[in-house]
Amino acid sequence: MENITIIIMLLFGVAFLSLISKRYNFPIPIVLVICGLIISIIPGLPVIALSPEVVFIIFLPPLLYHAAWYTSWSDFKGAIRPITLAAVGLVLFTTVAVAIVAHMLIDDISWPLAFLLGAIVSPPDAVSATSITKGLGLHPRLIAILEGESLLNDASGLVAYKYALTAITAGNFVLWQAGLNFVVMAVLGIAIGLLVGYIMSFIHKRFVCDEVIEATLTLLTPFASYLIAEHFKASGVLAVVATGLFLSARSGTIFSHESRIMTGTIWNVLTNILNGLIFVLIGLQLRQIMSGIQDYSGWSLFVWGFLVSVTVIVVRFLWVIPAALLPRIISKKIRLQEEFDYRNMIIFGWSGMRGVVSMAAALALPLMMNKTDEFPLRSLIIYLVFCVILSTLVIQGFSLPWLIKKLKIEKYSILAEEYEVRNIIVSQTITHIEDNFSLINDDLLHNIKSKYEVKFNRLQKTELPANFFGKGNLIGGEIFNDFTKLQIDLLNVERNKLESMHKSGAVNEEIFRKIEKELDLEETRLWMEMYEE
Repeated sequence: MENITIIIMLLFGVAFLSLISKRYNFPIPIVLVICGLIISIIPGLPVIALSPEVVFIIFLPPLLYHAAWYTSWSDFKGAIRPITLAAVGLVLFTTVAVAIVAHMLIDDISWPLAFLLGAIVSPPDAVSATSITKGLGLHPRLIAILEGESLLNDASGLVAYKYALTAITAGNFVLWQAGLNFVVMAVLGIAIGLLVGYIMSFIHKRFVCDEVIEATLTLLTPFASYLIAEHFKASGVLAVVATGLFLSARSGTIFSHESRIMTGTIWNVLTNILNGLIFVLIGLQLRQIMSGIQDYSGWSLFVWGFLVSVTVIVVRFLWVIPAALLPRIISKKIRLQEEFDYRNMIIFGWSGMRGVVSMAAALALPLMMNKTDEFPLRSLIIYLVFCVILSTLVIQGFSLPWLIKKLKIEKYSILAEEYEVRNIIVSQTITHIEDNFSLINDDLLHNIKSKYEVKFNRLQKTELPANFFGKGNLIGGEIFNDFTKLQIDLLNVERNKLESMHKSGAVNEEIFRKIEKELDLEETRLWMEMYEE
């Protein structure tokens, strides 16, 4: 009970620091890794560790599912070539390169252990990539590649991790069998994930009519997909990703607006807690990990951590440059269809931050090889993984905005695209009203139509510069925002009156909650409509 209390109090501290980071626009992944360091030096804290067998089950399914849910399938499909090259080729290349460097540097580390280390640190983290690059104005295609890579490379990296772990524990590894098994596991995992997604889509659409139940099912879905796939010796990681992509693409038709608002909030809270918890756990174990590597000199540990981290960063550029240029040299179609900017290639190469997935994989290493032998160099491997995460998050995460500024990359904005979409939607809605509602009461027709005509007129008064796509600043969004803020202010007037009536007993609880929810939903819609840079 005491340990649970300590973890909860530390999570409060992490949440508070995350709140400060939000206020001052400080990347949360960097806050988390620094929190892990701070926790490790607090005297008197116990060593608390989850069983390695349950680390993957607790952390990976929900985190991967959440990342897949917010990945655009159309963007993913449109950038499938660079995503595949990075998510599979770069991961395997990084695994091999890190293995070679680690084996050359550290006498005690065998080839299987070196490959295991390489597999753990090979996949960049989706949460880290999106949170650090958010608000930097990068081109949507580059963001799509980063998110897609971070999503799929977890699968390839963790499959490599699994085979390296098998080679260590079982003592056998055959390359061609591993390659064949990889293909079988991947195909079967994707098939199971799509099947689970289809079944859950059917259930949500036909049977579920309560947002609480829907939210509960969405929380259970990634675990079901993962465990079913693992039961059939398939890739649980790919199954979760496939399920998330499948359901996300259909969320507009299978979920109610209430369910989407509720589940979105719940998932954001859950992933925030899980990300914090993983670094709280590593912080509580770091002191024990450091005691497990005290036979090595401090200088050796520093050099090993530094060189492995540098290898991870440099290898990404060694792969990215030819992977970006060779397809353009070979294919005229690619040259004609895809715009190329060498600065985006540099940004992509510098965006390989590692994070929670690598940390979870390290903590999931077994404690024992068998009943009598400890897992070899477990503490050293976890230490090196933490060095890579710390180095990439702090060095690359902090310097990325500076690098973008130095490269003079123009801030890309999608507001003009949003403007066009809103125009089309409102115009089509007005046309639908005119074509289908002509027989209803005139007053009702007038009120319905005027609502959309007001919105349409506001859109027409929003002046955007001719070169707005990807350039310049918004000069007409204030017309939208002023009107929207006025509506929000009026909603607050309604809410204050409702609150006073509730306190005085002039409205019963059921009516109060219903109207309160209506106001909340309307305010959510209005904030979503606001133009922001």
